[in-house]
Amino acid sequence: MASPLEDYALIGNTATAALVNRDGSIDWFCPPRFDAPACFCALLGGPEHGRWRIAPAGTPRRITRRYRDGSLVLDTCFETETGSVQITDCMTDCPDRCEIVRVVHGLSGRVTLDVELIIRFDYGAAVPWVRRTEAGLRATAGPDTLLLRTPVKLQGEDHRSVAQVEVGAGDTLPFTLTYARSHLPPPPATDAVAASARTANWWRDWSRRSTYRGEHAEAVERSLLTLKALTYSSTGGIAAAPTSSLPEQLGGSRNWDYRYTWLRDATFTLYALLVAGYEQEAAAWREWLLRATAGCPEDLHIVYGIAGERRLTEQTLSWLPGYADSAPVRIGNAAYSQRQIDVYGEVCDALYVTRRSGLAPSADAWDLQTVLLDFLESNWNEPDNGIWEVRGKPRDFVHSKVMAWVAFDRAVKSIKEFGLEGPCTRWQALREHIHAEVCARGYDADRGSFVQHYGSKVLDGSLLLLPLVGFLPADDPRIQGTIAAIETELMDDGLVRRYLPDPKVEGVDGTEGVFLPCSFWLVDNMILAGRITEAHQLFDRLLALRNDVGLLSEEYDPTARRLVGNFPQAFTHVALVNSARNLSRSGGPGEHRAKEEESPAGPV
Repeated sequence: MASPLEDYALIGNTATAALVNRDGSIDWFCPPRFDAPACFCALLGGPEHGRWRIAPAGTPRRITRRYRDGSLVLDTCFETETGSVQITDCMTDCPDRCEIVRVVHGLSGRVTLDVELIIRFDYGAAVPWVRRTEAGLRATAGPDTLLLRTPVKLQGEDHRSVAQVEVGAGDTLPFTLTYARSHLPPPPATDAVAASARTANWWRDWSRRSTYRGEHAEAVERSLLTLKALTYSSTGGIAAAPTSSLPEQLGGSRNWDYRYTWLRDATFTLYALLVAGYEQEAAAWREWLLRATAGCPEDLHIVYGIAGERRLTEQTLSWLPGYADSAPVRIGNAAYSQRQIDVYGEVCDALYVTRRSGLAPSADAWDLQTVLLDFLESNWNEPDNGIWEVRGKPRDFVHSKVMAWVAFDRAVKSIKEFGLEGPCTRWQALREHIHAEVCARGYDADRGSFVQHYGSKVLDGSLLLLPLVGFLPADDPRIQGTIAAIETELMDDGLVRRYLPDPKVEGVDGTEGVFLPCSFWLVDNMILAGRITEAHQLFDRLLALRNDVGLLSEEYDPTARRLVGNFPQAFTHVALVNSARNLSRSGGPGEHRAKEEESPAGPV
């Protein structure tokens, strides 16, 4: 049976990442670049498809774990009948190395440990040739090699490497597992003990740069650390998650590859970074946006590789049963070829935010924005696949039209506030025209609510963004009616669904859990509407869904009471940071993004 996602912790080094199970098993490990073939992939199948486990023989009496303060270095303590040990896990602080460090410390008594290493390359398809070396083991298959360096002697047994070793109080056992290209010389050895201490300091130095002083500081810090870990430092791109095909419904088929970068996250991500004073990371994210979206405006994609790649061809891995037997397992994401009008507004809004926040201006930003706007003038009224990337018939999604409005709204504001050149009168007229159309065709007077797409009666969680982007104020009766309808029809166990799944609209079967970012958006709406007590209550409920090390996935299954979807999810942690700032004091991201015609006073 698959371990719940709550059992996993994230380690990473801004080039790659791994997931560590509370039972001492590392079940997901990618080489540099999240979108490259995985070395381990137990989360996509069973242990036979790859894992690395170090744990006491038998069942421990107690397992506790925590990240070292301000870091992504994980300490897990196992207490047994005969003694206790601690395992420290991290990925070394060198982004040009893909290396896991594990250090076993004997704390008391004597503990017998089982060590098991199952290496599978190419998503579990390739069993490597494993050879013993002077330092440990070398496993190679095609272009990929893993080097295990440790004093523990492992033996081959049924296509896996195993050992049993006894650890006493005061003993230290180091392990390093290093990825390398098989045709290149092996990287030099790492001192595991020194590396874990150095890596903890590296992360703490980054955390100390935060200027966030609001409420829920611990949750904000952990979310920012997660966001940093999902950043590919070489390019500034931020992966939505380090995993692929973790299901939105246990046993279902809504399984997507999230190891890419979505434009829909752009503005929220900028605010989350700026809220905590991480201007360098915000600037790198803006530069990634400019590079990735450069080119013909009609070729703008909704999702890119973390270096800006555009062709993300989707494949099904038939040999993998999937997490919790949730097939199919997919790599690549066919949504990259969809049309989504909303991303034009997202890019324009993100570039506007960088101007308001005082980031050093980019000479290319306004040039790119005007090219996108020229295209959008003739195409904003086309149907599209919407923010949720439905794989059915394109429709006139209300959120998409609103984001087209955002594109022209931010352009008009940029001209007025920053003296940029552009056809302000024409764009202002188009902004007003789009606004009037959405209010006429996207609002159902009988329901007293905006709807998912023109002519429908269906609700959508993305409608919660209308006041957050400034389309209408939060106290407008139409917005209040929409929020009330969502709270009545889209809430499950006190949390918000994206929509009620309909295979005819989506082109895919099955259902899903509640969508955690939407629930944070409801928090933001409550704040803007003055429902502060309710906002605090909902935010506290959302915080309670985090696992013991502070991580959240994309969704939550209220029936199974488990996190579902890809994990950990950047979009969710970004939403947490912004909602925490909105709750802390006035002038947070929700208020700034919703304001008309004025620049923020002071830092975001």
